[in-house]
Amino acid sequence: MSEPSKTNLSEKLFAPRQTSKETSSLVKLANVSSKPMHNAIDGDSEAGWYRILRRPQWAWQGIDPIEMEAIFSRMANSEAFRTNDELLDTVIGYKPGNWIYEWSQSGAMYHKTARELVNSDQKDKAAQMLLTASMYYSVAAYPHLKGDTLAAQAELQANQTYREAMEYMPHTMRTIDVKYEGKTFQAFIHLPCTDKLLPTVVVSGGLDTLQSDLWRLYYDYLGPAGFAMVTLDMPSVGHSSAWALTEDTSRLHQALLQQIRDVPWVDHTRVAMLGLRFGGNAAIRLGFIEPTRLKTCISLGGAIHSVLADPKRLDAMPQMYLDMIASRMGKKGVSRASLTSHLPAWSLKQQGLLGRRKTEVPMLGISLKNDPVCTDIDNQLIAMSSRGGKAITLPEKPLHDGYHRSLETVVDWLKEKLA
Repeated sequence: MSEPSKTNLSEKLFAPRQTSKETSSLVKLANVSSKPMHNAIDGDSEAGWYRILRRPQWAWQGIDPIEMEAIFSRMANSEAFRTNDELLDTVIGYKPGNWIYEWSQSGAMYHKTARELVNSDQKDKAAQMLLTASMYYSVAAYPHLKGDTLAAQAELQANQTYREAMEYMPHTMRTIDVKYEGKTFQAFIHLPCTDKLLPTVVVSGGLDTLQSDLWRLYYDYLGPAGFAMVTLDMPSVGHSSAWALTEDTSRLHQALLQQIRDVPWVDHTRVAMLGLRFGGNAAIRLGFIEPTRLKTCISLGGAIHSVLADPKRLDAMPQMYLDMIASRMGKKGVSRASLTSHLPAWSLKQQGLLGRRKTEVPMLGISLKNDPVCTDIDNQLIAMSSRGGKAITLPEKPLHDGYHRSLETVVDWLKEKLA
């Protein structure tokens, strides 16, 4: 794509619109007051912010921590109108101080630098800049609520820059179009080489991440270990936004798994599923639904049972999380109680899968200590419900080391099970 058309796309996408609704005003749950939450993996809810600020994860994914704080500072200092004067990230309209505006402006800066690097034939550096731009655009769209038109435009930019980055990377990326219920969603497949069939890991993140956010998993861990990585968005997110989230969290993954048999490069006799957060729910569920197609399933901090079925944990969820879940389910204007009453149906124990019978697929449950989303009990349920299963809890501090050790553990497990 030529440079002028890219510029025009950006101008067209983010042209000022009086009708664009501000993110926190979209879902309108009744009787909801925000609750504080500390979470080593996801980040903290902080007084004065609608969104959960995922500082550790964003830094791990390539966001500059100093620039991150500068963006937060610009939002905090804005005197523009807000949906809620007490929430700093609720500035109305695509303008300075607005969450989507500030993150997208930084993304555009990296995007511009990348184009200059391409023009001077520094394609390796350009690829890294494009990946960084993609991450900034993705954070701009966070938490990816339905009907958020400005966020949808930032998401489009995230997608475009990610694809551009892949053009200049030394490895190969292809897309897989998967048909399900008369519609199509797109999965990405990253390949360290194309001259042989590769053991393959299907990966999904949470309900507030895009599949492009999973890049570091491939670049630092799965690719160097010789695995192909196939990513897909959870139902209701990104490329999978045409489907609402239901208790059948793994139905799109199941459709992908059936189609993977026809994908060149993939050794369909050696396929694993790895899920993070709600993706962990889908991964473990898939181990029960498709035991003959999978060699192993791994949940990394998965929303498996406790956080979905324990009233105290449900009551402690901050407003953004509840809005996000309501958006994924296609619900608006319902009460907190009405919304949370649906969530026990997502528990894999309540569905009669975990703790009732054993699957032949060896499963691994990993979390960091004191994780409110994935408890030790949840991991033990995963381990005891599969032959050769295992549960591991790693220390949460230092956090970066916790991430790294978790993923090293995942790679060691995959090497053993996909050998």
